[in-house]
Amino acid sequence: MSATPGPLSDVSPTTLADLLGREQVMDFGLRTLWPTPPRVAGPAFTVRCAPGDQLMLHAAIYRAAPGSVLVVEGGGTEYAVAGGNVCAVAQRRGIAAFVVDGVVRDLAEIRASGFPVFARGVVPKPGTKKAAFPLNEEVRCGGVTVRAGDLVVADEEGVVVVPAARQDELLQAARAKEAKEAAQSLDAWETDHYARIQQALHAQDFTG
Repeated sequence: MSATPGPLSDVSPTTLADLLGREQVMDFGLRTLWPTPPRVAGPAFTVRCAPGDQLMLHAAIYRAAPGSVLVVEGGGTEYAVAGGNVCAVAQRRGIAAFVVDGVVRDLAEIRASGFPVFARGVVPKPGTKKAAFPLNEEVRCGGVTVRAGDLVVADEEGVVVVPAARQDELLQAARAKEAKEAAQSLDAWETDHYARIQQALHAQDFTG
């Protein structure tokens, strides 16, 4: 699978979340591990690690195409699946980011390098390197089913997964939505918002 810069890298995850179902939005436990990372967007290169093992993430950094986002079913939160050197090599090889349903270590090194990592947290103890699984098969990450080639968009707002078959549709809809919102003043937004809220309250016979 070849990787190119994500076509939705200029679109916020919040806009995409408004257009997609909740099942395409990873849970809040997967978050940026350092403040204000750049927004990343790229095709998913999917990885599954056994509990307490990190072999397949380490293998994936040498197999994923530049621009890929490694999406990792990390096998739990007791052992780290990656550290500073693995992130540095991934960054040098052009990988866009890690999205890990699990934990990593060497946060200071990762932060200093500026490599975007979205994970559940940090644990200093690494896992073993013994369990091999096929790469680029369907994984579950942050409550979302992710397939190789799905588009992953992530920033400090969270992580959203756009199914590969819907990328063109979502790109058009997202840009139209953001253009409409950008053209609307806060006064106009407040007027519309007030009307919608009042209508919703009236429908519930609210009189307070």
